[in-house]
Amino acid sequence: MMKPHPQLPFVTSAEALPARQVHLVSISDREALAGLLGDFSGFLEGQGFDGKDGAFTFLPGNTGVGAAILCVDPARANDPLAFGGLGKRLPKGDWTIVLHGLDPVARESALLGFCMGAYRFSLNEAGVPDTRLVVPNEARNVVALSKAVWFGRDLINMPANLLGPRELADMAERALVHRGASVSVVEGDDLRRAYPCLADVGEGSERKPTVVVARWKAREGAPRVSLIGKGVCFDTGGYDLKGAAGMLRMKKDMGGAALMLAVMCAAIDMELDVDLELRLGCVENSVSGHAMRPGDILRTRSGQTVEIGNTDAEGRLVLCDLITEAAESHPDAILDAATLTGAARVALGPDVPALFSNDDELASFILESGKETNDAMWRMPLWHGYDAWLDSKVADFGNVTSKPMAGAITAALYLQKFVPEGQKWAHIDTYAWNDGDRPGRPEGGEVLGIRTILKALSRIHNNS
Repeated sequence: MMKPHPQLPFVTSAEALPARQVHLVSISDREALAGLLGDFSGFLEGQGFDGKDGAFTFLPGNTGVGAAILCVDPARANDPLAFGGLGKRLPKGDWTIVLHGLDPVARESALLGFCMGAYRFSLNEAGVPDTRLVVPNEARNVVALSKAVWFGRDLINMPANLLGPRELADMAERALVHRGASVSVVEGDDLRRAYPCLADVGEGSERKPTVVVARWKAREGAPRVSLIGKGVCFDTGGYDLKGAAGMLRMKKDMGGAALMLAVMCAAIDMELDVDLELRLGCVENSVSGHAMRPGDILRTRSGQTVEIGNTDAEGRLVLCDLITEAAESHPDAILDAATLTGAARVALGPDVPALFSNDDELASFILESGKETNDAMWRMPLWHGYDAWLDSKVADFGNVTSKPMAGAITAALYLQKFVPEGQKWAHIDTYAWNDGDRPGRPEGGEVLGIRTILKALSRIHNNS
């Protein structure tokens, strides 16, 4: 089984072997670039090195590669993806960063971007990485964030036969107890009583549902934020069975849980001044004689009833009980994340999570945090003109609409029915996956929005 504490490609200066230098050069610092290229300028230009943003080359040394150069537009110095290619390009050995004409923030961006690009998923026991960057002592937060990114990606990439609801709960418990959080794992009859709608989603699987409830606070009186993650470890669609293509990547349907677990791990390691609660709904949506059916009416923790119009709209059924419970402690904000709808991907594509919120100030904190961290989200409306689309003749409302439009909005409107009046809440509809290899974003699981959420937590603190 994977470990919740991955071995990162970082090394301290005291531990490093003789390290070569990777020079990060502003595209406007032509003097520094010319000094580095020296007598090799003509040769390297002949090989296509042009000094523009993203240009990369090696400098020879006495026994091979002596150093490396990456040219960076200063406007992108705080974007880890500007440095994401370093994870694949730098040869084996230890490397140290040298800045030329760039703000010091570029060092942390480069460390994170390198780590994001160096990630590879493997079930084999991980050894010491072959290529490592020297990390200064003051870069503790970058190390914490990098660990969380790798951990979240590992969880999403793990095959569903190895990561079911219980295994996901176990991984969360191990990671959080290690960091000093209090953790409760709810299952069986206790889960059925506390989260009846979530329990019904998991009835179709032999691997029974599990809920993780964790708490950690920096101090008494810190602003309380409740995090919620959808942890559907595999989604067949239930009786409304997905096609083969639609089911192929459904191990990633616990991406919301992986994201929020990674956020909490990083927040603790970074010692953010917050009081955090975390709830993960860990289930499998399968088909059997015990599975929920179209037309069933389920009772939720709130007492409201839901008519099942489609068993493949199970994520909102998992989240609604958790939102109800989270609101009972009256947190300063509730944030939930889920791979909830294909409609959000049609609207915004794979890279930009959709944000819904009932509070303009909270939404602003999150959106501004996304801009600052280059980890963008896009706000979509809770358009109450569509509320009637969820009407039901036999229950309080349905879990889907029959209309073939606005699927992400109606899913968010469903969730809002479980948010009490006056409770600040935001919902993130994410993809949790990279469809192909790009610098800093290797193909596979992705914790989109982690930098945004962590930055937003500090904003919630400062404005609470």
